[in-house]
Amino acid sequence: MKSPATTDPAALPVPGPEADLDLTAPAAGGAGSGAGAGACVGAAMGAAVGKIKAAGKRARARTGTDAVPRPRADAVRNRERILTAARDVLVEFGPAAPLDEIARRAGVGNATLYRHFPDRPALIHHVVLFGLNRVAGLAVDSLAEEPDAFAALCRFTHAAADERIGALCPVLSSDFDHDHPELLVSREALEEAVEALLAAGRSSGLVRTDIGVGDLMIALSQLSRPLPGSGCFDADVFVHRHLQLFLDGLRAPAGSELPGSATTLADLRRKAM
Repeated sequence: MKSPATTDPAALPVPGPEADLDLTAPAAGGAGSGAGAGACVGAAMGAAVGKIKAAGKRARARTGTDAVPRPRADAVRNRERILTAARDVLVEFGPAAPLDEIARRAGVGNATLYRHFPDRPALIHHVVLFGLNRVAGLAVDSLAEEPDAFAALCRFTHAAADERIGALCPVLSSDFDHDHPELLVSREALEEAVEALLAAGRSSGLVRTDIGVGDLMIALSQLSRPLPGSGCFDADVFVHRHLQLFLDGLRAPAGSELPGSATTLADLRRKAM
């Protein structure tokens, strides 16, 4: 199958592994975990940002886009509107969602949509890439701006649910190149950013030590996915209630022993093969 055309990572409208982030120091510490935890958060965040920057450089090197000029501001805005609308329409209708409806919700003409994304696989590819980059950026921002590691974890988890990553899961089974270099780079950067967030929580004694990135992401996916036959957007209040119940179970000290071992995203990928 033909892979979608690559896009200049600098043109993406959100922070992510392609962005030139400058988050080398944490926000001023607040109440909660104290100076030791603040140092831990700062170290973990710095490592995550460094990895995300490196991932962006690898993406540009692989796609040969370092010298591509940035698009006009109106083109970037149109692209972001299309991707946001496409995400929501794909959640509602699945991978066969009508492209006309996506253009209508984005407030653009069909010609503008096709100018950015020439076919359905290209659009789905970039919706997934858009989501990965946004969620990675949320992990970095949460570590940078929250007063302690558990607050950062809570902020990230609720914000990631609002990006509808769980509801998009059916789209991931559709016909597009799952192993495209852009997606592999962004997926790796997301995993590293979320691992840094969890590591900060574990090191500061605020998050239980027997969970991994895979545990967090699969719970987030399952708890934020609409039930079959239910309205996609009516259940949002329950999503956040149930996510907070789950997050409270991640606090240290652990109230019980979990069966099995901590799960990574690599574990999940191996089981899906």
